[in-house]
Amino acid sequence: MSQTTHLAREIATQPDDWARTVARLNELSGSLPRPGERVATIGCGTSWFMGQVYAARRESLGLGVTDAFAASEHRLGRDYDRVVVISRSGTTTEVIAVVKQLRAAGVPHVSIVATPGTPVAEASASTILLDDVDEQSVVQTRFATTTLALLRASLGEDLAPVVAQARAVLGEDITTALGPLLTVEQLTFLGRDWSNGIANEAALKLRESSQFWAESYPAMEYRHGPISIAAPGRAVWAFGRVPEGLAEQVRGTGAHFEHRDLDPMADLVRLHRLCLARAEAAGLDPDAPRNLTRSIVLT
Repeated sequence: MSQTTHLAREIATQPDDWARTVARLNELSGSLPRPGERVATIGCGTSWFMGQVYAARRESLGLGVTDAFAASEHRLGRDYDRVVVISRSGTTTEVIAVVKQLRAAGVPHVSIVATPGTPVAEASASTILLDDVDEQSVVQTRFATTTLALLRASLGEDLAPVVAQARAVLGEDITTALGPLLTVEQLTFLGRDWSNGIANEAALKLRESSQFWAESYPAMEYRHGPISIAAPGRAVWAFGRVPEGLAEQVRGTGAHFEHRDLDPMADLVRLHRLCLARAEAAGLDPDAPRNLTRSIVLT
């Protein structure tokens, strides 16, 4: 894989980043949610989507009620035992406001942040600093997925197979890895349960990095309208479990149906490779997406 951009270099380190951070679990777990606690996650953009993945995964494992909120749309008055705040920059306006509210109310919380000395890192009751996976690219990849790896490990999941799958994805020839996805004109991403957040993140990444037409939906909802845009030259990429009959229905429209029997987090790394390829094909700099900055600071 080409290493000519910050984004390419940051994508390439992810499996090692996950393994290294998961190895720190005993050191970091003291401030993370405990089984049975009512938990909320807070974030913006990619961080919100990582919260969606964690929340659904935690509930599916029977570890307690868990909700994921965009920082601007939270419902923290629902008596949560603990809140997990995710913010790469530590400077996002809406997240800072939430941390101040949590401190004032005395609600236990932990913030996972990449950049030290920032308002979120300094103001939070507890902070997990992942500065070794901070990023120079505006487009988030390794910080978000490493945060998710840590959170999944805290649920008792074994991430070693996921790391191995991601390494294999990064080692593939680009044509083998992505095939017809390199030339389709549109992509819709689908998820189920905890992979819904992965689908949301995949669509966001492709839009950010390559200005590409990408959408995301829960897999069972796809047939309730969105399938109307499926056509030859377009594609549907499903993460995780696929509803019975869906692949055949998509193929019947002439669209390409993409699915691999991979952990959705490892498959997201394959999507990251597509982001680089589509940006290059469009003559775009994936490190500097249009109309975006590394942190959204409102004045």
